[in-house]
Amino acid sequence: MPGVFLWYKQPEVSRQKSGASVPDSCLPAPEMLAKRIIPCLDVNRGRVVKGTNFINLRDAGDPIEISKQYEADGADELVFLDITASHEGREIIADLVRRVAEEVFMPFCVGGGIRTIDDATRLIHAGAEKVSLNTSAVQTPELITQISQKFGSNACVVNIDPRRTSPLSPPGRGAGGEGLETGIEPVRYEVYTHGGRKPTGLEAVAWAKEVERLGAGEIVLTCMDNDGTKNGYDVELTRRVAEAVSIPVVASGGAGHPEHLYQVLTAGKADAALAASIFHYGEFPVPVTKKYLADRGVVVRL
Repeated sequence: MPGVFLWYKQPEVSRQKSGASVPDSCLPAPEMLAKRIIPCLDVNRGRVVKGTNFINLRDAGDPIEISKQYEADGADELVFLDITASHEGREIIADLVRRVAEEVFMPFCVGGGIRTIDDATRLIHAGAEKVSLNTSAVQTPELITQISQKFGSNACVVNIDPRRTSPLSPPGRGAGGEGLETGIEPVRYEVYTHGGRKPTGLEAVAWAKEVERLGAGEIVLTCMDNDGTKNGYDVELTRRVAEAVSIPVVASGGAGHPEHLYQVLTAGKADAALAASIFHYGEFPVPVTKKYLADRGVVVRL
């Protein structure tokens, strides 16, 4: 099964990036590593929904049926995010995870309301290959280490939801402190939690480095300023984080056209791109998006 094959290749990619000693013959050539295309299913009370910045939600369908369709379309993975779990105190329903695992064979990640190692254990035992932390990673950073030690780093994903907190700099300025001598303030990104509602004071790139140190195997990076807008990913932010860490970075927030995925997978140096609306509503189905990328030289699984 192609999706499962990609999942088992991921640990090799992580070891190669982190500089561990792995024989070259055991690893694929870096230029041949397939970029992953990942639909995200925001779940609210057992239904898939979509909105802007996690508000003004619209019903987008049944998660089981949508998952089966994405698998048929050739999606590489799925992400289920219970967007009500953190800020309303709701737990992910393991029964939904179990039913999805019975119906689809591609890897999937589940996030939202995971506060303890027991929460993570229940979801992984129910069938999730990965669990994703956001608010709880900030509030209880040791949970990252606990999950990675129990299930392996690739089972622990950390979602980072930053917002811009300083003015955008002109092109070519501010990406790494440039422009200070001219009085131009570089763009700063602050991490938010609780569905993008609560500022933390954490700087996004520094927090990405920290979650890697704590044992996270992957980062899903969602710029809250772009999420749901269909105006494109924050390529600058994605590139900064991708260059700062050795674990895979999944770009999220803002996809409106396959060109946006192309930009973030190339200029943004993301390992994967996550999107929702363009897939859910048939604007650019997964096969169409993958062909667009392949035609432009991006290696994807077709």
